[in-house]
Amino acid sequence: MYLREGLRIDDNGGLIIGGCTAAELAKEYGTPLYVMDEAYIRSMCKKFTGSVKKYKGESMVCFASKAFSCKEIYRIMKSEGLGADVVSGGELYTALAAGMDADKIYMHGNNKTRRELLAALEGGVHAIVLDGFSEIEFLNEIAKEKGCKAKSVNVLIRVNPGIDAHTHEYVQTARTDSKFGIALTETVKAVGAALSSPALNFLGFHTHIGSQIFELEPYAGAVETFCRLASEVEKAHNIRVKEFNFGGGWGIRYTEGDNPPEIETAAGFLIDKLEACLKKYNITERPRLVLEPGRSLVAEAGITLYTVGVVKTIKLDDGTVKKYVSVDGGMFENPRYCLYKSRYSAIPVSNANAPATDTVTIAGKCCETGDMLAADIPLAPVKRGDVIAVLSTGAYNYSMASNYNRNAVPPVVMVNNGKARYIVKPQTDEDIARRDV
Repeated sequence: MYLREGLRIDDNGGLIIGGCTAAELAKEYGTPLYVMDEAYIRSMCKKFTGSVKKYKGESMVCFASKAFSCKEIYRIMKSEGLGADVVSGGELYTALAAGMDADKIYMHGNNKTRRELLAALEGGVHAIVLDGFSEIEFLNEIAKEKGCKAKSVNVLIRVNPGIDAHTHEYVQTARTDSKFGIALTETVKAVGAALSSPALNFLGFHTHIGSQIFELEPYAGAVETFCRLASEVEKAHNIRVKEFNFGGGWGIRYTEGDNPPEIETAAGFLIDKLEACLKKYNITERPRLVLEPGRSLVAEAGITLYTVGVVKTIKLDDGTVKKYVSVDGGMFENPRYCLYKSRYSAIPVSNANAPATDTVTIAGKCCETGDMLAADIPLAPVKRGDVIAVLSTGAYNYSMASNYNRNAVPPVVMVNNGKARYIVKPQTDEDIARRDV
């Protein structure tokens, strides 16, 4: 297994996260349970904010809320100097309710509703990222209805640069065939539309080329695209592009075979390419550089604890044997295997040093054949009642959770320096049925 600072095995074979014993957390708070390591989250924030300081112009790091949205995470991000990107009215409400500075928030989304755009205007977000020509018109109409002053609504154009990042097709967001962004060939025209809209103040470009990316070269393509577009826009409209927002997408370790670049290396690569491209296209005034990491800030900070139930061994028709370890969670609290066939690592929390001599499939408790959390992974022998930890679950687990089969979404506990506290309280059966009529 991949260990890191804050995640270790003690002399008795117990898994320790944030100074807390995982077995004790399971005993006190129950399972399934999301556990987040505050110190690790803060260390990743510092890596990003420190890395972008290499850029000679203004820079900003924003947390991509979709990875893990709750009030406490916004309070942590704010205290570390980060802004936020939000993609829904719910994320925006939570960020503002937690005290996040509105002028550090970007509002995203490929189909923002009237209610969401009104909330963004009323909340005073720094900028709204426009995703199509019709949205340029739509936002201008809403701003006019609200009585917004001329050129008072900051906007970015989301560009689809047609870059094929080598990752799962469902998280490639900049291919030519994508629901996100404005086609590269239409971008200068879109800028013109934004400039001609009375209420809108065009700031720059945004892109997000995908998620769980290990290769750095696709980011070089995004940098080249932005600089070329900035040069074309300056010639066509006689304006300076003030912001380059490159989104996020940096990969993390889910299994021992994963080898993502260090944050300092990835950010340094992008900044070096940007400095070279600005010079190449004779852009003398550096645009503000914005990065929006999500998964890379919180994923490895999280583990999920489960209690083992049914363990069964099945002899298949070809004579091979398959072992299923069923747990009290499933696709309702982690749908990523069902969506992407995502791979995870798992260990027993009280015997974490034990050799992983079994090959198992970890099955959930939902009434779906495909309800799996991990397939054919190495695991030490376990039995009913044992607690296991699935690692690197801090991103897109809680945020994607549902009440499928009317299972409760697990609570979230934050650990730090040996102390634990709820940051999302447990959900009861009454909570699940509360809105029923």
